[in-house]
Amino acid sequence: MGRSQVSTGQNCMALLIHLGQSQTKRYFHMTNETPEQEQTDGFNLVIDALKLNDIDTIYALPGIPITDLTRKAQAAGIRMISFRHEQHAGNAAAAAGFLTQKPGICLTVSAPGFLNGLTALTNATTNCFPMILISGSSEREIVDLQQGDYEEMDQLAIAKPLCKAAFRVLHAEDIGVGIARAIRSALSGRPGGVYLDLPAKLFSQTMEAEAGKRSLIKVIDPAPRQIPAADAVKRALDLLKGAKRPLIVLGKGAAYAQADADIRALVEKSGIPYLPMSMAKGLLPDTHEQSAAATRSYVLAEADVVMLVGARLNWLLSHGKGKTWGTPSSTKFIQIDISPTEMDSNVPISAPLVGDIGSCVSALLGGIGSDWAKPPAEWLQAIGERKDKNMAKMAATLALNPAIMNFHSALNVVRNVVKANPEAVVVNEGANTLDFTRSIVDMYLPRKRLDVGTWGIMGIGMGFAVAAAVTTGKPVIAIEGDSAFGFSGMEVETICRYNLPICIVVFNNNGIYKGTDVNPLGGDVAPTVFVKNARYEMMMQAFGGVGVVANTPAELAKAMEEAVASGRPTLINAIIDETAGTESGRITSLNPQSAAKKK
Repeated sequence: MGRSQVSTGQNCMALLIHLGQSQTKRYFHMTNETPEQEQTDGFNLVIDALKLNDIDTIYALPGIPITDLTRKAQAAGIRMISFRHEQHAGNAAAAAGFLTQKPGICLTVSAPGFLNGLTALTNATTNCFPMILISGSSEREIVDLQQGDYEEMDQLAIAKPLCKAAFRVLHAEDIGVGIARAIRSALSGRPGGVYLDLPAKLFSQTMEAEAGKRSLIKVIDPAPRQIPAADAVKRALDLLKGAKRPLIVLGKGAAYAQADADIRALVEKSGIPYLPMSMAKGLLPDTHEQSAAATRSYVLAEADVVMLVGARLNWLLSHGKGKTWGTPSSTKFIQIDISPTEMDSNVPISAPLVGDIGSCVSALLGGIGSDWAKPPAEWLQAIGERKDKNMAKMAATLALNPAIMNFHSALNVVRNVVKANPEAVVVNEGANTLDFTRSIVDMYLPRKRLDVGTWGIMGIGMGFAVAAAVTTGKPVIAIEGDSAFGFSGMEVETICRYNLPICIVVFNNNGIYKGTDVNPLGGDVAPTVFVKNARYEMMMQAFGGVGVVANTPAELAKAMEEAVASGRPTLINAIIDETAGTESGRITSLNPQSAAKKK
C-alpha cells in the first residue's frame, strides 16, 4: 500500500529515538500527546482496491483529474495502456472483459471524456461484456447547484440508464466498497457494463493507512454458479429426444462461459448439428463435421427444435420468427440463459433452462445416456448435401483471381493465414468486410474472433485489437473495412507506442459499401465516397510501424505472413475493386431506401 509518512518534528523525533521504545509510550502518556499515524489517500486506496481484486491492466486516457492516478497506478505495477480517444479505451476494456472473465477497466477524465466512454460502456452492456468505466468528475456541491464547475456534469444520472449499474464514491473510506460493488455488478448474473464515479476531491482525501487497508474488500465468488432445476433439464432433454430436425445455436455467451470442453462434448455426444454465431466460431473448429454454418438459411428454416446456448433471439436471429424460421408453430425452442426474464422475449420458449452456461451444459451432458439416439439420418443427410454443395460453390469463387482484388480473393488469403496461425485473434468490422470475413475465414479455437456484436457497432476495431494483444500475447489480425477503420484509425499510434503484434488489413475500395456513387448535381463527392487511392499504410509508417500496399493476393499473403512472423505493428492497405460490395452488406433490409428499391 502506498503511504505518506507524517513527521512530528525534528526535536520530538530526536527525543523519541533517545528514549527508546519502552519510554516512548510513557512520553506520550505524560505529555497527553498521540503519535501521528501512517496515512494513505484516495489515489492509493483506488489502486490498492483494484490490485487486491487482481486487476492488472487499465485502459485509459489521462487528463484532469485522473492523470496522477494513471502515474501512480503504473508505479504500483498496474499496466497502463493509454489511448488517443476514450471510446477506444472503453472498447479495449470491454474486449478484455470478454476474453478474461474479469471486468475490463476503462479510466477517463470528466464530462467530455466520460461521454466518449459511454458508447463503449453501453455496447459492453448490450453484449454482456464485464467492464467498469471509472471517470473523474466535478464536485457534487457545485454540480447540484449548477454553479458552472470545470467540465460540470451529473455523470451518474447520465450513465444509469445506459449500463447495468452505476455508483458514486464520495468518501475515501468507501472506495473499497464502491470498487467491490462495481466488480460484483459487472460479473454476476448476466455480465455487463458498470459506471463508477470518482469526484476529484476524493483522490486527495486521507485516512489512517491501517484503517484504509481494512476498508478494502476482496470480492469472493462474484459470479457464482447457478445450477439449473432437474425438471428443467429433463424437459429440455425430452424435447431434444423427440425432435426430428434438432439444431444447436452457439452464441458469444457460450464462448464467454469458457466451458469449451463440455460444450464440445455435448455437441458431439448428442450428434446434433450446430450453428455458431460469429463470436462463437471456434468453440468447435469451423471445419467440424457437425457444423451447419455453410447451410445456415436451410437449418434455421427447417429445424423443429432449436437449443440456444448463450444466444438470444434478437435481430441477428430474426427474433425467432418470420420467413427465417418457417411457419411460427413449427419450431420449438430450448434456451439456456442465466436471466429468467430473457425467456419468451420474442417467441414462446418451450424449455427454459435457467442457470449459468457451464452448469446447464454439464447437466445436459450428464443426462445423455447410452440409450441416446442420434438425430434422424434424413436430417443429417439433407444438411450434409447442402453443405457440400455450398462449400464447393464457395471454393470455386475463392479460387478465382480477378485482375483487381475483390473481397473473396483477398479473404482467401486471410483464410489461409489464419489456418496456418490458429492462435491468432481475428478482429473484424465493416459492412461487406464483416459479412464476407465471417462466412469465409474459418476459426479453429475459442475466443479467437472479436467483431461488432449485437449492436453491429462500427469503431471497435483498434480497441478490440489492442485488448486482444495485451490480454493474450498472441498475434492479432484486424480485418477492417476502410470506413470502419476511420472510426479508430488514430490508435495505430497506440499500437506502435506499445509495440503490439497487430497486423491491420484495410480493405480499401474508396468508400462506404462502394466507391462508385456520384453526386447527381456535381460539386462535392457523394456522401459514401472517400479520397481515391488513399494511402492508409502511411499512417502506420508515420509512427514507426510497417506500412505496405497490397494490390494482388500474392502481395497480401507475403505482407500478412511477414507481419505475423515478425510481431511488428503492421498496416496493409489492400486495394479492392471499388465496385465490389453491396449496399449495407447483408442487412440491406434494414436500409429503408434499399428495401424500397427491392419492392
